[in-house]
Amino acid sequence: MREVVLRIRHRGEPEQTVSAAFPDVTMRSVSSMTGRGDTRRRIIELVGDADSIPKFIEQFRETEPVTEAEPLSALGGERVYVSMTVDVSKWDSISERLSDMGIHYRMGTTISDGWERWTIYLEDPDRLTEIIERIEGWGNDVRLERNVELSQLTMEPQLDASKLLTVLTPRQRDALRAAIESGYYGVDHDTTVEEIAEELGVSRTTAWEHLARAEEKVMEEVGGHLY
Repeated sequence: MREVVLRIRHRGEPEQTVSAAFPDVTMRSVSSMTGRGDTRRRIIELVGDADSIPKFIEQFRETEPVTEAEPLSALGGERVYVSMTVDVSKWDSISERLSDMGIHYRMGTTISDGWERWTIYLEDPDRLTEIIERIEGWGNDVRLERNVELSQLTMEPQLDASKLLTVLTPRQRDALRAAIESGYYGVDHDTTVEEIAEELGVSRTTAWEHLARAEEKVMEEVGGHLY
């Protein structure tokens, strides 16, 4: 059995179009789909810029086949839960496509900057090429992110990188990436926050705020695996 991670740009669907329009907001499914007939409901989590989340919800609500998108928690923060209702007769679902092919997949898909992140499990590794070609054949873009044997994965609790994708906002990830790539965390580094800000095209204060929040969230996650 192999664990495979695919990133999929699901072209033309509301998750893709709205997510691409708001790259500083990450969307994650946190519940199964419920309901009967063509009307189904699901709870999603939005994490990101507090000012962008309400706009994300408003645009998402107006995009077919979404018929409702109502906040379940207060707006104004960096994490909001939303109840979404869709007309499944007009919705092209990657999860249903995978199920139709008999593919096991992990629940809790994340969508950021227009790309969905799917973890699937394959008993026959030779099927991977077929699966990618079929997904692309539906008009989507696919990137292979990981392909490993389950037996190679340790049974010890691990830091889940996919969880960090939902904890960090896109701007925080960009700030952390720029800091790492510039050697900011090196022992003898001479990189300054001003240089990171210039790389990101933002002010020093903004770069520092994004980096500080990213560091805090990463250390909270890492700390949870140390004791």
